[in-house]
Amino acid sequence: MSENGMVAQVESLPDLVRNEFNTLDGRVRRLLDHNECLSVKRVVITGCGDSHMAGLATELAFEELAGIPTEPMTAMQAARYGVTYQPKSFPKNPLVLGISVSGTVARTREAIAIAREDGALTVAVTANPDAPLAQAAEKMLDCTVPDFAFAPGVRSYRISLVMLNLLAIRLAEIRERLTQDQANALRQELKSTADAMEATIAAVNDKARDLAQAVAEQKNFVFVADGPNYPTALFSAAKVLEAAGRHAMGQETEEWAHLQYFVNTDPTTPTFVISPGGRGHGRAAELMEPVNRAGRTSVAVVPEGDTAIAPHADWVLPVVGNVREIFSPMVYAIAGELFAAHLSDAIGEPFFRRFSGAYDVQNVDAAMTIRNSQVLSRADLPA
Repeated sequence: MSENGMVAQVESLPDLVRNEFNTLDGRVRRLLDHNECLSVKRVVITGCGDSHMAGLATELAFEELAGIPTEPMTAMQAARYGVTYQPKSFPKNPLVLGISVSGTVARTREAIAIAREDGALTVAVTANPDAPLAQAAEKMLDCTVPDFAFAPGVRSYRISLVMLNLLAIRLAEIRERLTQDQANALRQELKSTADAMEATIAAVNDKARDLAQAVAEQKNFVFVADGPNYPTALFSAAKVLEAAGRHAMGQETEEWAHLQYFVNTDPTTPTFVISPGGRGHGRAAELMEPVNRAGRTSVAVVPEGDTAIAPHADWVLPVVGNVREIFSPMVYAIAGELFAAHLSDAIGEPFFRRFSGAYDVQNVDAAMTIRNSQVLSRADLPA
C-alpha cells in the first residue's frame, strides 16, 4: 500500500468495486418496488461537493437508459428553489435522491425534507442510517463501504457512481426499456470498469507523479471536459483543492473557449483536457490549438492510443480500456485523483490543511457552515 493515503485509496478502487458490487446491486434492487419504478416520471439528484458531482456524472445514464428526464441540482438549489417548483401532476413524483455519505449535511437533508413535504418520493443515499438525512427521507439506500486510509474521498465517490448507475439500469429494466439479459450485460460492463481502472492506475501513476513534480510551483489548475465527464473535471479540481490546497477549477469544454482562454495572469496554467472519445471528443480536439497558442501546459486525459488530442499535448495521461461513455466517469477521474495526491506530496501540503487553524472542523463557527446551518421547512420559504 502506498504511504500516501490518497494514492492508496485510488489503488484500492478496482477491488472495492469488485468486492462490493453484488452487495450494492442487491440494495438497489430492493429500493423501489415494481409500481414505484413504473411510476417515476422525473428524477432529481441532489447533494453537495462530490455528491453533487456524482449526480451530474450519472444524469446521462438515467436519461439514456431509463428514458427519464433527470436533473442534478446542488443541495442549495434543490432546497431553496428547485424542488418546490417540480411538477406535481403525478403522486410520489419526482423521485428525489439526496446523497450525503455522513448523512449530516444540512442543505441536503433540508432539500429531502422539503421535497417529501411536497409529495415527492425521497431517498437518502447515505452511509449513516441513524443520521438526520435518513430520518428525513421516505427510503434509504445504504452506501456504506469498508473503512480505509484517510484522504480526500475517492472511494465514496465511486460507490455513489456505482449505485446511481445501477439504479438507472434497474429502472430501465423494470420499465422494459432493457431486457433482463441486456440489463445484466450492462451491470457486468459497469463492474468491469474495475479492470479499466486497474490498468489505468498502472499506466498513469508514475506519469502523474512526474507531472506533479514538474508543475509544483504552479498556483492554478484548470480541468476541462463535457457531457458526463464535465463533473469529472469538477471532481478533479475538487481533489486538488482538498489534497494540495491549490486553486483549481473545472470548466465545460465549450465554456473554456468563451472564458478561460482569455486569462493572461499565468499563461502556463496547467490545463487538463479530459475526453473519453465520445460525443464531445472532436470539439475537445479543436481546443488543443488555442490551449497551446495561449501557452498553457496542456495535459490530455484520453483513451490510450488517441490520435486526435494526445499528439498535441505536453503531457498524456492515458486511460486504458474501452469504456462506454455513460460509465466513463468511473475511470476518467483516476488521472486527476493521482495528480492531486502526488501534488500534495510534491509541495508538502497536508490533506485538508490537517483540519487545523482556520480549517478546524471542530470549531463551532466552521462547523456551522455545513452541518449546523439552519434547516428550513417548506413553510419557512417565501411564497
